[in-house]
Amino acid sequence: MNDEQEIDLLTLIDDEGKEHEFEILDVIEYEDRCYYALLPTFAEPEGALDAETYYIFEAIEENGEEQLAEVEDDELLDKLADIFESRFDEMFESEDEISE
Repeated sequence: MNDEQEIDLLTLIDDEGKEHEFEILDVIEYEDRCYYALLPTFAEPEGALDAETYYIFEAIEENGEEQLAEVEDDELLDKLADIFESRFDEMFESEDEISE
């Protein structure tokens, strides 16, 4: 039995042209829009130990291409964080049940 899970990675390029790699934690639809929960990846394993922060981005279409944009509305961001964290809890609970 193989316990390894496939990790979906995504590379974003910031306004300064610097690349940042993220693990896609989850994707949800909320009020007819698509949102991603992304966790930064780290070249050094010890960097991952400090990673408690994930980022929420909205998928938008710009110039015919899908782009990810920061969610700037704090109230919406809080609502999305609640949704994602509830889903994370459900995912971890189901993983715990499987491993028991």
